[in-house]
Amino acid sequence: MPKPTDPALKASPWTDSDAKPYVRVEKLTKSFGEFKAVDDVSLNIYQGEIFCLLGASGCGKTTLLRMLGGFEKPSSGRIFIDGEDMTGVPPYERPVNMMFQSYALFPHMTVEQNVAFGLKQDRVAKAEIRERVATMLELVKLGGFAQRKPHQLSGGQKQRVALARSLVKRPKLLLLDEPLGALDKKLREHTQFELIGLQHRLGVTFVVVTHDQEEAMTLASRIGVMDHGEIVQSGTPSEIYEFPSSKFVADFIGSVNIFEGRLIEDEPAYVRIASPELGGIIHVGHGISAASDTVVWAAVRPEKINMSTEAPTATDNVARGAVQDIAYLGDLSIYLVKLPTGKVVRVTQPNTSRHAEAITWDQQVYLSWDDSSPVVVTR
Repeated sequence: MPKPTDPALKASPWTDSDAKPYVRVEKLTKSFGEFKAVDDVSLNIYQGEIFCLLGASGCGKTTLLRMLGGFEKPSSGRIFIDGEDMTGVPPYERPVNMMFQSYALFPHMTVEQNVAFGLKQDRVAKAEIRERVATMLELVKLGGFAQRKPHQLSGGQKQRVALARSLVKRPKLLLLDEPLGALDKKLREHTQFELIGLQHRLGVTFVVVTHDQEEAMTLASRIGVMDHGEIVQSGTPSEIYEFPSSKFVADFIGSVNIFEGRLIEDEPAYVRIASPELGGIIHVGHGISAASDTVVWAAVRPEKINMSTEAPTATDNVARGAVQDIAYLGDLSIYLVKLPTGKVVRVTQPNTSRHAEAITWDQQVYLSWDDSSPVVVTR
């Protein structure tokens, strides 16, 4: 176990068995009649994290967020924030603020008045309100916009006003529900990094709900992937992407090729999988916990597949097919290659040279990958 003073441990407190979670969720369930929107969720979130709840619409992530904020009452289970039991504590008495997807700005108020609203409700002294609002507007780069009304702002500026209003009360925990969903793609990407920088400067713990995988991968220190009211896997973005725990997670996060097959060799150092979908053998350079002849699935990311017009010398982890479609995206190209089995394999290749040999439609190509590339899942 690393020492608590190690920089790596400070950046990942969830690896320290002695670290105390800032937010602790214990067996939380929320039912609407017979339907369980959140189903027996337990979760630890640590101080200073950006924790993203990621999942498709209806998976329960917003319901979980609303229970953290006190806007929904759990059917069972408990929530602790900074060591205090929040059971029965109303939203306005929790050390929490929530930024809604719609931003919910008051149209008749100026930017300054919108940001100051919560402080006025709390009867903070006028001089302190002015100081805190001015400081926060500078922090979100809206110092010159204090007297504008919401209709005079762009989408990105409105988002920053809503963020400033949420943060000016100095919450211990900030809940963000699809905070960048209303922004266009380029502005959203730019704002993601602004949000990370702002959170690092303030040290506030963020819990973010999003259905956007790229957004979660960019923002999060850790991600909780939700499905049917459960957190099916939690971990760092790289852990979720490189080591999915199930077919669902592998397929939901990014693009992936999943080949079904049966274990034909199961050794401590490697396994071999016979896959009718591939039309060959998949060799994986590590053992797994499964019996011989078990049905398993091998997940291979598109960027880990090599594509060539020349046949490789290896026989495992190899397939031959015809290029069915090509998408040129500037920095990379996506190839859909149809195998004789009918399986379509997705391959991505970076466009590192303007004069690279072109692979075109209907061309016969060979696909191959290293034995460290597949991830084997048994469910």
